[in-house]
Amino acid sequence: MKTFGMQALTLAAGLALGTAAQAETHTKAQLKAADTSIEADYKAAKQACQTFSGNAKDICVAEAKGKEAIAKAEVLAVHRPSASHAYDLNVARAEAAYAVASERCDDLGGNEKDVCVKEAKAAKVHAMADAKVQKTAWKAGTAAQATASAAGAKATSEVTEAKHDATAEKLEADYAVAKEKCDALAGDAKDACVASAKSKFGQR
Repeated sequence: MKTFGMQALTLAAGLALGTAAQAETHTKAQLKAADTSIEADYKAAKQACQTFSGNAKDICVAEAKGKEAIAKAEVLAVHRPSASHAYDLNVARAEAAYAVASERCDDLGGNEKDVCVKEAKAAKVHAMADAKVQKTAWKAGTAAQATASAAGAKATSEVTEAKHDATAEKLEADYAVAKEKCDALAGDAKDACVASAKSKFGQR
């Protein structure tokens, strides 16, 4: 009976390992197929950009590259979910949006262009800050579930700190936008504008 039991356990373990290996192979095949499809879509999109010229072409290429980066990050986030892959996806979205927005700013000039660039950067800062908070919260949640309550308290503290840092980064980025807008003014009007921006966004 003991021998039979050991044989059954060995067989079960072998089947489990075999199933895991098959699942991993299946996942790798899915990732490879997805990557091939994404590459094809990117090449087609980039080729379509050849019908444009000047900045319109630059915007088109930026959009194509952004969609490719996001698609690749999405594949990993779906098939191999983790805090890191979710973060990478959010980063890809932020960088793609910034690349396109900054290219669109090239259609402008003077202070209007400068403000546009600052707004694009601020939007990226907001997105990146939120991504960091989300990653920290994911890791903290996982740690809290797997360990004692003391670790859970530490995890909560890390999330609170991440949120605090995110808020500071966003305020600084928003202040940069407001300050840039003030550059369109002069003299006392500009000084008042800057002072108001500092007060609003908590800058010194």
